[in-house]
Amino acid sequence: MTRSVYVTGIDRGDGRQVVELGVMELLTRQVDRVGVFRPLVHDGPDRLFELLRARYRLSQDPTSVYGLDYHEAAALQAEKGTDELVSRLVDRFHQVARDYEVVVVLGTDYAATQLPDELALNARLANEFGASVIPVVGGKNQTAESVRAETRNAYRAYEALGCDVLAMVVNRVVPEDREDIAERLAARLPVPCYALPDEPALAAPTVAQITHALGGTVLLGDDAGLARDALDFVFGGAMLPNFLNALTPGCMVVTPGDRADLVVGALAAHSAGTPPIAGVLLTLNERPSEQVLTLASRLAPGTPVVLVSGNSFPTAAELFALEGKLNASTPRKAETALGLFERHVDTGDLLTRISVARSSRVTPMMFEHELLEQARADRRRVVLPEGTEERVLRAADVLLRRDVCELTLLGDTEVIRKKAADLGIDLTAGATQLIDPQTSELRQVFAERYAELRAHKGVTVELAYDVVADVNYFGTLMVEEGLADGMVSGSVHSTAATIRPAFEIIKTKPRGTSQGEASGGASIVSSVFFMCLADKVLVYGDCAVNPDPNAEQLADIAVQSAVTAARFGVEPRIAMLSYSTGTSGSGADVDKVREATKLVRALRPDLRIEGPIQYDAAVEPSVAATKLPDSEVAGEATVLIFPDLNTGNNTYKAVQRSAGAVAVGPVMQGLRKPVNDLSRGALVSDIVNTVAITAIQSQPVRTESV
Repeated sequence: MTRSVYVTGIDRGDGRQVVELGVMELLTRQVDRVGVFRPLVHDGPDRLFELLRARYRLSQDPTSVYGLDYHEAAALQAEKGTDELVSRLVDRFHQVARDYEVVVVLGTDYAATQLPDELALNARLANEFGASVIPVVGGKNQTAESVRAETRNAYRAYEALGCDVLAMVVNRVVPEDREDIAERLAARLPVPCYALPDEPALAAPTVAQITHALGGTVLLGDDAGLARDALDFVFGGAMLPNFLNALTPGCMVVTPGDRADLVVGALAAHSAGTPPIAGVLLTLNERPSEQVLTLASRLAPGTPVVLVSGNSFPTAAELFALEGKLNASTPRKAETALGLFERHVDTGDLLTRISVARSSRVTPMMFEHELLEQARADRRRVVLPEGTEERVLRAADVLLRRDVCELTLLGDTEVIRKKAADLGIDLTAGATQLIDPQTSELRQVFAERYAELRAHKGVTVELAYDVVADVNYFGTLMVEEGLADGMVSGSVHSTAATIRPAFEIIKTKPRGTSQGEASGGASIVSSVFFMCLADKVLVYGDCAVNPDPNAEQLADIAVQSAVTAARFGVEPRIAMLSYSTGTSGSGADVDKVREATKLVRALRPDLRIEGPIQYDAAVEPSVAATKLPDSEVAGEATVLIFPDLNTGNNTYKAVQRSAGAVAVGPVMQGLRKPVNDLSRGALVSDIVNTVAITAIQSQPVRTESV
């Protein structure tokens, strides 16, 4: 039977979209096929469903998502009664449920619905759908006592109507009251109660939403600028010195279009980062001169300047009535919302209460979700040497909003701050460090340490002082000295520039030590790619580092790849690949693979391994049944070890392009501490995944890991 979760409320303004998004995120980590159903809908676009469809790549037909619109429902209820309305909606729900493992139901919104006793209707629908209920109570502008009373009453109301209440969520509470509310409700209610603080960035409209609402014209600005949150409004009327003192981070400046001094002053302040603003809104339909606009575009490229026709007073009234909305065009708000949900909700316990069995399929999205969750469970600090690179800054924004790890960004700190401001990224959120290796007090300390490590190569402190100013050397030394747990670089640097410092400074995990034994030890550094296919994850090694490993090195790569696979939830079944299977072929290349297989069996008899074996026999059960019918690996291999770099690199790229696989990596293995390399074509999502992997690699090894 399809499992379903009904997220509902008791009134308007509870911000329950945060909970609906969070529940969807939670369920898509567990199962492949998650459906959405909204019993009643208003006319016009459904912003939340469009966000869910875009973010979770839902293939569900949009017409199947909805039961009835509110006008139809009100008319049907008035003419034929509540039973007929409920019956119609139950039929629509089951049409969706039969195609999905779990369905998230989005309850009614209490917004001019013309339906009597809406809470009772939601409760009855949940019962008829066989859905468990998560009621959400809004706490904005309420006292702690009022919030607690309303939450207890809401629980009693749904419980009295026969609902299976999974948990209660109180949203948008005063941050200072959050812990007290959560603790007191936990003592009074028989189900978990989670309290989420009010988050200004979620309620703040974006510049694009302001422009649309006011019918404005964009004079300057790019998409990144229009996506900025307007956290405050500052109305310009004072002289420039006083006006500059009034600016706040993330504010939208509202000023008559003929005040060129305020426009230029605000953009100059933004350019200097004191403070970064969201944009400038010009009233009275007064367009600045082309000279002013040209100067403005050079002062703060990308920062929006928007023209509206109204004067300041009615514009202010409209602005203060606006509230930010989660939708497909505000992905950063979605990251903020998910970070809020994951920080304040015990997601593991909630998932247990929902009782959704984990799917046997592992999709790329499920694997990526699991990476973030695993990294968040034991937060580490990762250093990013390419702190001035736009993709790195955008990835940092996602990582900070989702609370995945702590970050250190290297580079000219003023350049980093300015680029972050231009992108609307707040680097003050979370535990984020900005360090310029050129001016850092650590430079001399690191020079002395590097000279000590490389003394056998004739490196002096004076020479080392120049070397460690390089961001990759500086970042690697931060990892070596315990000031960061791992490093990710390579979006603008070559692989050699990224990993050479690690070879010189961090080196491989020693065998015969507790640390080495826990992780298998290593004689060489190698790499793997996680190949996320439509329904499973395979591990490919080595596709990036070692051109032509000998038998001993190949065995080392196999063991390390098995350790890495297990660390990330992939049960290791190793296939040592060759152009022949079993004893069917001979020659130096096949003999190397055969010898490597023997070495792995001797070194790690607990590992399941087969080799030499061809790729098709390794992954396709029907071929395996013919070629190696008695093998416990053939046809079910999860870790595929290629005999050389040429074969591995070409195969992973062929599978990536022709099979539409998501390739996550390369993930470096064998180093004492994690350093990972990015492709210079890495997307923001690639950087996010690689940072999460690096954070996980730096976490203590669990004893049950391979």
